[in-house]
Amino acid sequence: MDRLMFICENWETIGNYILHKYKAHHHILAAIKGLRNGLVYGARIRAPHALVMVFLFGEGTFIEKLRTIFNLTKTHAINLAKFVFGYKFVKGMLEKSAGESKEWHAAAAAAAVGYWVFGENNSVNMQINLYLLSRITVGFAKMTVQQQVVPQPSFPVFPLFAAFVWGVVLWMFEYHEGVLQPSLQKSMQYLYRDSNWWSDIRTFLLRNK
Repeated sequence: MDRLMFICENWETIGNYILHKYKAHHHILAAIKGLRNGLVYGARIRAPHALVMVFLFGEGTFIEKLRTIFNLTKTHAINLAKFVFGYKFVKGMLEKSAGESKEWHAAAAAAAVGYWVFGENNSVNMQINLYLLSRITVGFAKMTVQQQVVPQPSFPVFPLFAAFVWGVVLWMFEYHEGVLQPSLQKSMQYLYRDSNWWSDIRTFLLRNK
């Protein structure tokens, strides 16, 4: 008990000593810090989103909804923490063995750890992977212009991009709904199909059903 009290009272001094002692192993310490940041960021991002989506569109009792929110947040935070730790550790080892940092180190480390962490097909991983897919698609488009693979367009591209996205998603929803994510189906059901129905002024203005 006394030892525990000593550690609690002097944790900063002890922690700073450990960081100084192992400063030569920066890639390992960075991986541990990345694990911490992954847990915090994953919880911050998922908890509010899950809270809104589960209480707006989820089914079950109040306790079941709270349990769903907790499980979604836990999965997101733990997976992100595992990925950041694994990525920084593997990338650090590759750089240390090569004596320098190379572009392929980042791609190889992320691909290997991504397969291990985000390869399971569940709702959380699907959302994260699709989010990143949209970002890297835009990133690749910008890279083709920056590296002069294609010329800089002389007209606004974003309106055409918006038209393509919304045209395709509504076509899919109206005629091939099953290929869309369940969460997206629920959102679009609320927006585009539930708005076709009402029985009185209350279900027209005050509530959906």
